[in-house]
Amino acid sequence: MIPQEKIAAVTRGLNEAFAVSTFDHIRDLTERPGSNRAFRIVVRGSAYLLRINTRAGDMTRHFSCMRAAAEAGLAPRVWYASAEDRICITDFVEAVPFSATDALRRVPAALRTLHALPPFPVASFNTTCTFLLNRGPALDGFLQKFRAAHILPEDDLEELLAQYARVATAYSSLDPELAPSHNDLFKPDNILFDGSRLWLVDWEAAFQNDRYADLAVVANMLVADEAEEQIFLQEYFGGSPLSCQAARFHLMQQLAHMFYAVAFLTLGSAAIDWREAVPAYSNFQSRFWAHKVDLADNHSKTVYGRVHWEQLRHNLRQPRFDEALRIVSNRHAAS
Repeated sequence: MIPQEKIAAVTRGLNEAFAVSTFDHIRDLTERPGSNRAFRIVVRGSAYLLRINTRAGDMTRHFSCMRAAAEAGLAPRVWYASAEDRICITDFVEAVPFSATDALRRVPAALRTLHALPPFPVASFNTTCTFLLNRGPALDGFLQKFRAAHILPEDDLEELLAQYARVATAYSSLDPELAPSHNDLFKPDNILFDGSRLWLVDWEAAFQNDRYADLAVVANMLVADEAEEQIFLQEYFGGSPLSCQAARFHLMQQLAHMFYAVAFLTLGSAAIDWREAVPAYSNFQSRFWAHKVDLADNHSKTVYGRVHWEQLRHNLRQPRFDEALRIVSNRHAAS
């Protein structure tokens, strides 16, 4: 079950972590071909997660962030991690259903703890919505590919790009609020609940990022109305957010909608059927949070991209969007 070329490395890990050369039981948890390999192993009656990273990436940064989160009680205990072998062994979390109502308080509280840790290393890549703020050839190519694919009608495309330019200009004028960030919390699989504690897992994308990126993608999945948003932000800020904080948060939410709309519509462009009705955004995200939606196939990717696009288009036409831009722009002018 373990790849032949990794058996020696796994044996080294077992020896160092538990002074054994083998496990009592193993179950393959690998999601799909191309994913990092994951196994539930049992050693001396206790369950652990054995992860073998097969995708390219900076394992030193990955494991450094994971260890810091584990020491803060945010991630499962790390028993072994070898950047050279690309292997780690951590406690295994027996996850139970996690209601969105409970998550509204627990997740922002966890993010508050995470964002207060010592700075994480920087990364040479960015797969979060703040990528849209990093002007340069990579961003130009990303947007040009989307434009060239003719995925949206021309009028919709021009509206998207014009509003994106407004958000990017306003947001980029603000002082950075960088913090240790997970950066892959748009997927509910990375937020686990064991019945009493919340755990954040899969730290492959972690690096020092704008604190509002983690906040926005989680809120876009959990928050359904203004009352829930108030609960969410109060848990994070320790009280009612300032108007500038709420405005910054709202603009990052729109950047997140833009990023996932463009990215997933591009990924699944061959399977888009614009005649197909898509679910309301809140309904889709509720099902996504409940693990009833899988983004593995192109059709699911296009639906995910379309619900983000429809929600974004709605939000851009609301008074709150213009108000958030005004608050942010005034704050910049006054500084």
